[in-house]
Amino acid sequence: MLAYDAVADFPFSVEAVALERRARDTSSGFERVTTTIHLHGESDRGRGEDVTYTAADHDALYADPEAATPAGPGVETAAGVDFGSALTGEWTVAEFAARLDELDLFPVGEPEMAASHHYRRWGFESAALDLALRANDRDFATALGTTADPVRFAASTRLGEPPTTDRVDTISDRVPGIEFKLDPTSEWTDAVIEGSPADRVRVVDFKGHYEGTDVDQEPDPDLYERVIEAFPEAVIEDPALTEATVPVLADHHERIAWDAPITGVESVEALPFEPSWLNVKPSRFGSVESLFETLQYAAERGMSLYGGGQFELGVGRTHVQTLAAVAYPDAPNDVAPGAFNDPTVPDRLPASPLAPRSGALGFEF
Repeated sequence: MLAYDAVADFPFSVEAVALERRARDTSSGFERVTTTIHLHGESDRGRGEDVTYTAADHDALYADPEAATPAGPGVETAAGVDFGSALTGEWTVAEFAARLDELDLFPVGEPEMAASHHYRRWGFESAALDLALRANDRDFATALGTTADPVRFAASTRLGEPPTTDRVDTISDRVPGIEFKLDPTSEWTDAVIEGSPADRVRVVDFKGHYEGTDVDQEPDPDLYERVIEAFPEAVIEDPALTEATVPVLADHHERIAWDAPITGVESVEALPFEPSWLNVKPSRFGSVESLFETLQYAAERGMSLYGGGQFELGVGRTHVQTLAAVAYPDAPNDVAPGAFNDPTVPDRLPASPLAPRSGALGFEF
């Protein structure tokens, strides 16, 4: 069981703060932009990744976003952005978190999405955790008194417009036997459903709790019924509960998982019924403490967990893999290596499970 007390008092120092902009096209048809946060200590460096989805909220951090790629402290930030002066000094993990409570992490202006407050907070907290572990010569698993095991993962993909099984087929050719997490849409035809590998689809994500995004899916009881019947072993993620969909889902509560609504213990308690499954995306929680509290809460109630990713471009991806390796290695984790998100399927792809790197320190996988 993960306990925040195990890491809260780890001491470390921050001598400089650096920001690094990253960008890459994705298989979902948009350019992903993130910011890597570097906390430089006396002899170590901790890294975290701000996975805020709106590119403008990242670009606002830099005087010249196109030049904001170096990893050193020399990147020129925008007027009003000086995290270094606020965060340098001697800290423990808990003290650093308390300092973040006092700071405006969006000093140039409010983000376009409210969730971005948690995403950026997690970028800083995960960097601090990484640095604290390194400064104390620990890896994440050892610090928690447990082990990191090989991580089972499912390849997560959308099926294009109009939807076809082409990408699923190509990935299956590259990695025979690979499992999938798919995002059904109302445009899915019977041919798409029948052509998908029912025995290897582990999660179907209805994305019923997104608003104003490129992946919004309106509640569609006909789609829900067809997909639930076609993939009887799949976890049903984020269905929308409406007058029309509730009857379709009534006999499948034990298969339902929640993702977008989960931001801490209170959000789990607010669900319409106690869940059997949760998709854990650490950046949604904002703080390490909130993440650990929720994992402990779920474990005490026998909930099944699996990890989720958010098109991380750098160290954030290894962080979700590390968490999965320690907390739920055998689950259908949506933490596949970044190559699976490339617009064109690469000729070579890694197979599941992923083995942790021997000797890695910090929050690294």
